[in-house]
Amino acid sequence: MGDTLTTVIAIGLAAILMFVFPLMTASDRADDIAELTVQTATNEFVDDVRTTGKLTYEEYENFLSTITSTGNAFDVEILIQKLDANPSIKVSSAETTKIGENVYYNLYTSQIQEQLTKNKRIPLKEGDIITVTVKNTNTTISQLLRNFFYQVTGNDTYQIAAQHGGIVTVNGAK
Repeated sequence: MGDTLTTVIAIGLAAILMFVFPLMTASDRADDIAELTVQTATNEFVDDVRTTGKLTYEEYENFLSTITSTGNAFDVEILIQKLDANPSIKVSSAETTKIGENVYYNLYTSQIQEQLTKNKRIPLKEGDIITVTVKNTNTTISQLLRNFFYQVTGNDTYQIAAQHGGIVTVNGAK
C-alpha cells in the first residue's frame, strides 16, 4: 500500500514537471512577445504623431489593428494636452521678456475618437503633448495558470501593458 501511494505521488509530480511547467514557460514567453509587440507599436504610433503633428483616423485604426493582432483585447487610453494658443498675458515689472505661462487643455480618449470619426484627423501644434497607455483586458493563459497555481487574484491585474508619450515637435497642417 505504501509503495502504491508513493508511486501515485511520483507520477503526479512527474506529470506536473513534464507538462505544467513547460506550459507555464511557453505561455509566459507568448505574453512577453505580445508585450514587446504592443510596446513597439505604441512607441511607433506616438513617435509618428509627434513628428508629423497630426493624428489621423487611419493611423489610429492601424495601431489598434497591430496591437489586437497579438490575440488579446486591449484598453487604449490616449491623452492629448493641447497648448492653448492664447494664454493669458502676465507681465511682471522685473521680467519684461516673459509673455505668459503655458496653459494646456486636455482631450481624452472618447473625445479623440469622436473627433477622428467626424473629421478623420486631429491637427496638433508644436508643444502639444500626447500620451498613450495600453493594457490588456482579457485574461491570458499565463495569467490563468499563475492564478491557479499561486492563487494570485485581482480584478486590476494585467499582463501586457505599454505606455509612451512625448511633445509634438512640428505643427500639423490643417
